[in-house]
Amino acid sequence: MFRLIWAVSVRTRYFLRRYMPTNMLLDAIRTRRGLRWGVPAMVLAIPYLYAASICAQLAEDGGPGWLHLLVMLFVWNALKFAFIGSISLVLLIRVCLREVSCSRRAVDVGAAQ
Repeated sequence: MFRLIWAVSVRTRYFLRRYMPTNMLLDAIRTRRGLRWGVPAMVLAIPYLYAASICAQLAEDGGPGWLHLLVMLFVWNALKFAFIGSISLVLLIRVCLREVSCSRRAVDVGAAQ
């Protein structure tokens, strides 16, 4: 039973990482070229929070109960985009510092020869 649950969870994670648009965008941001787009991607959290607010209000006013699932989905996506901005900023600074130190070492080695 544990093996079946494990296999289903692995396949579900693979499907979500591969085909869901927000996960595809977050994977693109985590690349070296995409790190600079992390902070502007934080702006995408605003429409998600607005959509969550609208769905919550509709559900509260007597709408169908499945709108609560959309509220959770929108809030989750907003949190993902809000956090990727700060994380990508830290990663970008770390990569830039590493590139500067490598270029300095290359200059030092070239000057020594």
